[in-house]
Amino acid sequence: MERLSGMDATFLYLETPAGHMHVAMTGIYDASTMAGGYSFDKVRATIEERLPLVPPFRRRLVEVPFQFHHPVWIEDPDFDLDHHVHRVTCPAPGGRRELARLAAQIASEPLDRSHPLWEAWVIEGLKHDRFGLVVKVHHATIDGSGGAELMTALFDLSADGREIDFDPVPVEHVPSDVELLSYAALSKARRFGDAFGLIGRTAQSVNNVITGIRNPERRHGAVPLTAPRTPFNASITPDRSVSFARVPLDETKAIKAALGVKVNDVVLAICSGTLRHYLEGLGALPEESLMAVCPVSVRTEDERNTQGNKVSAMFTSLATDVDDPFERIQTIANSTAGAKEDQNAIGARTLTDWAEWATPRTFGLAARLYSSMNLANSHRPIHNLVISNVPGPDFPLYMAGAEMVATYPMGPIMDGAGLNITVMSYRNSIDFGFLACTDLVPDVWDLADAVGHAFEEIKAAAATRDPTLVKRPAPVTSTRKHTPSAQHPPTTQHVSPN
Repeated sequence: MERLSGMDATFLYLETPAGHMHVAMTGIYDASTMAGGYSFDKVRATIEERLPLVPPFRRRLVEVPFQFHHPVWIEDPDFDLDHHVHRVTCPAPGGRRELARLAAQIASEPLDRSHPLWEAWVIEGLKHDRFGLVVKVHHATIDGSGGAELMTALFDLSADGREIDFDPVPVEHVPSDVELLSYAALSKARRFGDAFGLIGRTAQSVNNVITGIRNPERRHGAVPLTAPRTPFNASITPDRSVSFARVPLDETKAIKAALGVKVNDVVLAICSGTLRHYLEGLGALPEESLMAVCPVSVRTEDERNTQGNKVSAMFTSLATDVDDPFERIQTIANSTAGAKEDQNAIGARTLTDWAEWATPRTFGLAARLYSSMNLANSHRPIHNLVISNVPGPDFPLYMAGAEMVATYPMGPIMDGAGLNITVMSYRNSIDFGFLACTDLVPDVWDLADAVGHAFEEIKAAAATRDPTLVKRPAPVTSTRKHTPSAQHPPTTQHVSPN
């Protein structure tokens, strides 16, 4: 029995009927590298074989009576793999758009809390002898860095696989109400012992922030609740839409070197240019800059192989109000540097430390009330969207002998911010996953199609420093005008296990 941390539990409390707090990844795999050809049973057997290496896949939640404290994890004594691993056929012609539509349907359904909080959907029928795998995991179990570590357990470094060595998983009984309440009382007692230290650290953080504000030479990130409203900044519904994009990693690194910024700044600049083109097409680009909240890992080296969330957040300007791409990326780099200084002033672990004090009943009730009353429509957005950038492996990975050729991550959305862009590098590519509320962003592929144009814009700006990068900007794929009332794309039949 292990108690959820306050940060992990917060993702449970934030979940509403419209806001699902799971993360997902859509991988595309080349079946031609599988010995003997593709087989669903091979993929399922590989997942089953790796279960002992992935604790979140074996554990389920147990709520504490009266929500006296955060829930606990236990090894599920009734674990059934058939509840988690499913197969479905992709509609013809089996391209990225058809795959994305299935991924969106999978992302539109919440996870069942009476079972371990994950699902894996094997998607057959893709073009070029490929199959897809959508893995959906609740954010209460992992963060971005933890998800990258999860890949090392599920995947292999060659098509030949590897020997799996693990200790037997102990059988665990479901704790009684008395055990849960007793364990909760002990946990609360230990937590109160840490309160004075946390208050002292927070007081020092406040002093650091005030000192920084008074220092005219110090840079700052963006300020919450100052973001302009866009069509995707409103209350959300449960339906999701998904699209994918990809840019070359080596060229991104060359741009970074030419401009003297960081890879993350280039990624944010690509997102900024993409959003500018999209909102200009809608006639809805605000005069003020959009603001992104970027999750930041605070995982220490000692916590590298641990599960759960070790994250903080920084608020940064996307400089969407700046026309010139060169000035835009410099403005973004300055804002991200200031956001990091703000985070250092506050303290990297302050957010996670205070999350321990979240009251389950109050927090959950407030989240549901906020969602049901559509309160996100009545105030200025806290931020416009979440952009998460997760570094991935620069070497090939294999699932059941099939080589992974692309991996598109998808993060959650929330009321008031109906668009999420999650980015992950893999081998020599940077893969973009767009996940949005269908009612707020019915044309999510227009965002994905604008990525290439935004990338070429930045490359052209970098070419003023490094002429070897010169290339004319590619045209925007879609130039049609949109309105918020545009018709939704056609839907397919709801996905169900086979």
